[in-house]
Amino acid sequence: MLLPEINKERLPRHIAIIMDGNGRWAKQRGKIRVFGHEQGARSVREITENCAELGIKHLTLYAFSTENWKRPKLEVQTLMKLLISSLRKEINTLQDNNIRLSAIGNLDALPAKVKNELLDVIERTGANNQMTLTLALSYGSREEIINMAKAVSAKVKNNIISSDNIDEYVINQHLYTRDLPDVDLLIRTSGEQRISNFLLWQIAYAELYFTDVLWPDFSKTDLYQAIADYQSRERRFGKTSEQLT
Repeated sequence: MLLPEINKERLPRHIAIIMDGNGRWAKQRGKIRVFGHEQGARSVREITENCAELGIKHLTLYAFSTENWKRPKLEVQTLMKLLISSLRKEINTLQDNNIRLSAIGNLDALPAKVKNELLDVIERTGANNQMTLTLALSYGSREEIINMAKAVSAKVKNNIISSDNIDEYVINQHLYTRDLPDVDLLIRTSGEQRISNFLLWQIAYAELYFTDVLWPDFSKTDLYQAIADYQSRERRFGKTSEQLT
C-alpha cells in the first residue's frame, strides 16, 4: 500500500483504534504477555507518527479499559510501569511531530505516579497543533454514559438546564470526549470483531474496520489499507446515494 493510493482530500478526521493482540503475539513467540505489551508500545509510536505525517487530526487509542483492572495484579502493575516509561520516552516524539497529548477515562483511578506523569506530558504538549493523540485510560463507555446521565440529571434538578433542552450537544458536553469530533474510522486489530465498551456514543456513524493483524505487527501499510478501505465506502448518514450526488 503506497501513500499515493490515499486521497488526502478524504482522510478520516478522527481515527480510533482498539489495540488488540499483544498477549497472543507474545504467546506465539513463547514469551510472557508483558513482552507483547512492550512491542505494542513500539507500534503506538510508529502509527502515531504515521497518522501525523498523513494529516490525521485526531487519533484515539484504547490503552487500558475499566475491565483491564481485573487482570492479574502483576500484569496491571507492569502495564502501569510501561505507561510511565513510554510517556517519558516519547515526549520528544510528540514534540518533534507537533502532537498534543490528551487522555480520557477515570484518570483518578490511575496510580498517582502514572497520573502525574500523564498530566505533565499533557501540559508540556498543550500548545502542539498538528494532531491530538488521545489515550483512553481506565476508560469504559458505559461508565462514561452513566456519569454523563448523572451530571445532566443534577443540572436539571438544580434548574441549570431544562429537560426540554437536552439534545446531542448537551450530552456531548458531558462526555469525556467533549473536545473531540465523532469517530470516522474505528480499527480493531487481532481478528476480534466487537467494540468492547469503547466510545459507544461516539462511533454512531463510524466506519468499522477489523483486521487479523496483531497489534505489535500493525504497520504503516496496514494503516494505509484501513484508510483506503474507509475511502472506498459510501458514508450516507441515513441519506440515500441519490441524495449524496
